[in-house]
Amino acid sequence: MKSFLIWVVKLFTNRRTWVRQIVVASLASTTAWLIGDALVFKGGLVAAIVCALSIRISLYKSVREGLGQIVGTAIGAGVALLTVYYFSFGPIAIGMTVLLCSVVARGLRLGEVASVNVPVTALIVIGPGISGSTAEHRLVSTLIGAAVAIVFSYFSHANTPAGRTVNQISRLGKRGAELISEMAEGVAAGTTQKQAGSWLAKARLLVDEIPTLRSQAIEARRYAKWSPLAEVDQAESLYIQGVAIEHMVVQIRGIARTLFDSTLDKDRKNSIDRQIAFALSATSNAITEKLELIESKSRDKQIDNIAKDLRLAADNFTEEIIGMAEQLPRNQFVRCISLVSQMKIIANSLDESAPALFSVATPGEPVSVKVIGTSPISRLNKAGQRVYRSLRAFLRR
Repeated sequence: MKSFLIWVVKLFTNRRTWVRQIVVASLASTTAWLIGDALVFKGGLVAAIVCALSIRISLYKSVREGLGQIVGTAIGAGVALLTVYYFSFGPIAIGMTVLLCSVVARGLRLGEVASVNVPVTALIVIGPGISGSTAEHRLVSTLIGAAVAIVFSYFSHANTPAGRTVNQISRLGKRGAELISEMAEGVAAGTTQKQAGSWLAKARLLVDEIPTLRSQAIEARRYAKWSPLAEVDQAESLYIQGVAIEHMVVQIRGIARTLFDSTLDKDRKNSIDRQIAFALSATSNAITEKLELIESKSRDKQIDNIAKDLRLAADNFTEEIIGMAEQLPRNQFVRCISLVSQMKIIANSLDESAPALFSVATPGEPVSVKVIGTSPISRLNKAGQRVYRSLRAFLRR
């Protein structure tokens, strides 16, 4: 019995961040219920529901969710009241409300969050006992719930957006360095196709986490622009570091793919495996050292030295490959040269000297995670330009 209780306690103590989030969410929903019930007639339930849906791990994300709830409420309530007015409350009203809300959300190019909130909020509004005053009460309750969620979201996570970005960079980078180290040991011992396939699968999983890191880095940068609690320079630096980690992870996947392809080559020779293992080990050590400096918030010239050492290792590897060019099959020679190229790209990402980090605009968040997929201002400007061109063409006739 004692061991069972210890196991149950560890389930929560080992997940302190999650425990903090659910406790804050519970307190927020309770507070929304109390405020909603005190200010609005029977408005506690709607306020608590909206608060539970809106609260997220950061103030920035909760503001987005709250905006999604408000947009969804405005659209959903209007459509719901019109539907009930013409069809009264019943199955036809329910079906028409969901259909029209989905069409309106699509027409306004709302993101995934708000598109879901539109029909949900509409169904809440047209619940039993609908009337003009009831709809008004539920709208106000929705605003209360969203506001409470925004306030409590500040306490939902111990780290700031910048701190969470550092954690994401460190976690993804460490996994990449560990994978390269595993590949180095495997190549030195003799690579099998099954083992190389496992490396490639792990590398693909790393690439799948890039959107999460990018979203967090964007959040930190945007949060720093309007919050006096965050430094803009630090957020911009973390954003570039996030892009650098993204480039490194892509190269790690390329290395894993190259090693996997080499296991399919029947003419491959093992004489170069020791040099490949040494080069991969140097790459893993360089990434690990860079991550330690990021966590310690130290820059100086140490990162530049780390990148120089990795470039030197790549140059030495190149000389060894050229020295064995006559012994290696052409395909194996090309694959070894591609490993050198990937090492140098990683080195350029380590000291953030690659032009690709600054000269190329990095895509923002996917439309699916935005509250509004397209800016209303830009849409109005485009619509105005189309109307102007149409009138001008008509008057010229």
